Amino acid sequence: MFNPEFLTSDNEAIGGNPLIQYLQDQSPDVLQRVARSASHEIQDIIRHNVQGLLGMLPAEQFDVKIQTSRENLAGLLGSAMMTGYFLRQMEQRMELETSLIGSCSPADRDADPGELRL
Repeated sequence: MFNPEFLTSDNEAIGGNPLIQYLQDQSPDVLQRVARSASHEIQDIIRHNVQGLLGMLPAEQFDVKIQTSRENLAGLLGSAMMTGYFLRQMEQRMELETSLIGSCSPADRDADPGELRL
């Protein structure tokens, strides 16, 4: 899960980031609740993405140690968060399309929706 202690920083570059500031102002309970709200599918995609970025090797065959700066790790966290937001929006879109298609009759699905008027 999300570790709120990661957000504590004395670095000016990170400290001036409004997203980091916003996250620091949130209670750990809120951050944990948001982290738990992601579906298992989204968590799997993000885990796979982060492992690909880090170049994960099988733990049973390699003793992998990754060293990075706090700034680079913050960038990785930001990237994972944006990926999560994007994936959640796409998941909601998929659910909406599925529910809309499921509620239409077969004749309505094949019909031409006509000209879009604004």
